[in-house]
Amino acid sequence: QVQLVESGGGLVQAGGSLRLSCATSGIIFAISTMGWYRQAPGKQRELVARISSGGNTNYADSVKGRFTISRENAKNTVYLQMNSLKPEDTAVYYCWTLRRGNDYWGQGTQVTVSS
Repeated sequence: QVQLVESGGGLVQAGGSLRLSCATSGIIFAISTMGWYRQAPGKQRELVARISSGGNTNYADSVKGRFTISRENAKNTVYLQMNSLKPEDTAVYYCWTLRRGNDYWGQGTQVTVSS
């Protein structure tokens, strides 16, 4: 059974930082592509960042230079370091992976950035 459990969300002022974590089980983490998506109220879920098993990364244009995705295979965990946060970053952030053609999502963690 695939489980993705996010943590690290919260309330932060604009310009601040947060680090999200996603602990996984039920997958072979070391060979899995992992990602972070977010969904703001009234908007569609959008890709924030992805990281391949080999460490290649891609980011949404809106977060380039501010967010960093990383992985720690020994802990089956993926991270999202978020710096210089803006009010428009406010959203529920979801951890994601793909296994055998199926998408898997965590329960989400709320990030709120106050101006």
